[in-house]
Amino acid sequence: MTTLLRDITSLRTWREYEGQRGKRIALVPTMGCLHAGHFHLVELAKKAADCVIVSIFLNPLQFGSDEDYQSYPCSFDQDIEQLKQRQVAAVFAPESEILYPNPMETCTHVRGNDLAQSLEGESRPGHFTGVLTIVAKLLNLVQAQVAVFGEKDYQQLQLIRCMVKDLNFPVNIVAGSTVRDSDGLALSSRNRYLDTAQRQRALALPKTLRNLTDDIRERQASQELNPDVLEWQAKKQLEKTGLQVDYVAIRAADNLAAFNGVIHLPLRILAAVYVDQLRLIDNIALKLDA
Repeated sequence: MTTLLRDITSLRTWREYEGQRGKRIALVPTMGCLHAGHFHLVELAKKAADCVIVSIFLNPLQFGSDEDYQSYPCSFDQDIEQLKQRQVAAVFAPESEILYPNPMETCTHVRGNDLAQSLEGESRPGHFTGVLTIVAKLLNLVQAQVAVFGEKDYQQLQLIRCMVKDLNFPVNIVAGSTVRDSDGLALSSRNRYLDTAQRQRALALPKTLRNLTDDIRERQASQELNPDVLEWQAKKQLEKTGLQVDYVAIRAADNLAAFNGVIHLPLRILAAVYVDQLRLIDNIALKLDA
């Protein structure tokens, strides 16, 4: 049976009850409009704990004024039904005023470290402040021993790991690999915005990332690993398909520092593009041979 929790009091009552039973709890935070990528995280959570709680909360603090907060896709009833089928113990789905009883502009914010200012942080000022603030709230409220996040939002994942470490949250962060459709496009709630032609253009994003990893491997032998050139070439490939490129970045996987040509480090290649007005992100891991 899945318990639907709508306020903080009921959440704390549920948490106290499960704690008294000695249950190990895993949290899966989401913004709703669930898909197979979310359900993959739920399965990881079930393996890591005795019971799973999924939060469904469209967080206004992480959306810019020109972004799609008002039009973000919603499928709440379907989400609840699918979580019941997967035997999730509880769903925490509060209204905005429950988590932000005071004006969001004046409440305490968690701003993150320097990593929050680059890539997504540079393109979407204030976005990671919204993300880290709501994640900190949820971790504090649920008091889960495990929290599961997806690697598709890789920079977000690394910032959450840093926050948990720096602020001494007693929670283990588990990462779930990116889930892709059969055509290679990373699953996202926003993919439903794409029409057939736009989706075909969007496929250039995962294809270009795969090509870039192949190019880096080939150049490794000749030591021609100039990250600026490689990133520029990838941008040009994307632009040829009609995509507007925000960034393509080759970074060290652990801290997202700029790639300096040290070939034994695991890398993470990240990109953000626009398909007309829709913004898509993706990333891919690369481990070079020493």
